[in-house]
Amino acid sequence: MVRQREAVERLPAYVQGKSLADAVKLSSNENPYPPLASVADAVRDRLSTFHLYPDMGAVALRERIAAQHGVRPEEVAVGAGSVEVASQLINASAGQGDEVVFPWRSFEAYPILVQVAGATPVPVPLTADERHDLDAMAAAVTDRTRVVFICTPNNPTGTVVRADELERFLAAVPKDVLVVIDEAYVHFDTAPDSADGLDFFRRHENVAVLHTFSKAYGLAGLRVGYAIAPERVATNLRRVSVPFAVTDLAQTAAIASLDAEAELDARVELIVAERERVLAALREQGWAAVDSFGNFVWLRTGERTPEIDGALRDGGVVGRAYGVDGLRVTIGSPEMNDRFLAAIAAIPAASAE
Repeated sequence: MVRQREAVERLPAYVQGKSLADAVKLSSNENPYPPLASVADAVRDRLSTFHLYPDMGAVALRERIAAQHGVRPEEVAVGAGSVEVASQLINASAGQGDEVVFPWRSFEAYPILVQVAGATPVPVPLTADERHDLDAMAAAVTDRTRVVFICTPNNPTGTVVRADELERFLAAVPKDVLVVIDEAYVHFDTAPDSADGLDFFRRHENVAVLHTFSKAYGLAGLRVGYAIAPERVATNLRRVSVPFAVTDLAQTAAIASLDAEAELDARVELIVAERERVLAALREQGWAAVDSFGNFVWLRTGERTPEIDGALRDGGVVGRAYGVDGLRVTIGSPEMNDRFLAAIAAIPAASAE
């Protein structure tokens, strides 16, 4: 029998949000709206060239991202979605015997990526109000810690890390530990006191920021994300990246999306308004929903999670169930959200207790 890494064979597989025929899919935090016409046109204009390799360095895209955020292109690294860039950050920083600290529950890929790199995952439970326990995370940092992930807004709970909290946390963490602020959902964050990852990047030598084009920009199917990091870190990310992982079509669409950000902002406003409407309706029905600042809502449904998930599916709605922890439901179009609210209204809110 061919030898394989035992650690890999023990890994849980990352689970994609499920779909059901004739059901509303609210399981993957996708943008419910189709690509902007200008972005689709830009991609269409490149269709005749995809027999050629893309620019492996993604120079034009990195320059455009740098200009957007007031950083240098040398401080930008790209990948096939922010999850691939997160993998780069771990592989460039941690290996056998090293540790990576992250909140839990949070992005499901964190522990998988850490173990693939051969490092040890150190999950730190959230607080009772679904937020990062930064004191406990700081206490979890040891001389073996190489990376800490801060996910804000946090997936799947939607809660944010405040600027003052993060400032205190960084003061407590050694400067040789890389702190990655994962802002995949930053466009939807309307909390006035949220930490601004780029502000912390500019003021702290051990901070990197993760962004994606999958959520607000609606490029989930093209796979492109990026990190803004200290130049040495960004250079190493490019060294460990998969060659040609970001296709020419993805690079083209990302640049076109940045050029059309005003139009995209209008769509984000629609999603945020729907999020607030859905949260208000859930609370009116009796559900204990925490404030969310992503493009989704979270219900801590505990042991009843499988039952409630099944009832929603019977009602034609597919959310994302997390074991016996809770349910995350993406904010879709108004019609999709209405269908979700109608389905969950048929379930006694007491089921969430």
